Amino acid sequence: MGKMDAIAARVASGVTVEFRPTGSSMVPLIRSRDLVTVAPVDPSKVEVGDIVLAKVAGTVYLHLVSAVDKARGRVQISNNRGRVNGWTSYGRVYGICTAVEGRPRPSRA
Repeated sequence: MGKMDAIAARVASGVTVEFRPTGSSMVPLIRSRDLVTVAPVDPSKVEVGDIVLAKVAGTVYLHLVSAVDKARGRVQISNNRGRVNGWTSYGRVYGICTAVEGRPRPSRA
């Protein structure tokens, strides 16, 4: 189990987690090694523009919700550079980013 899988498991169990993800796919919203806070979420309430911790095709991402399909109970996950990772079911949306470097992150969830 990788680091992101372990974080996802903790959030899925109801724990709010702080961690420092690496990579540049979410710049400028999240920079590599920024401290992020991710809290459990009701996936049916996430909206386009929310940053969520979700598993898509076997990989856990902290990425944007780029589309919502409420009828089919799924969301589309994308990075902040235009790359779509794919669709995933509500059951694979573990949490929502509530803060980056201590700054609250707006959310409708």
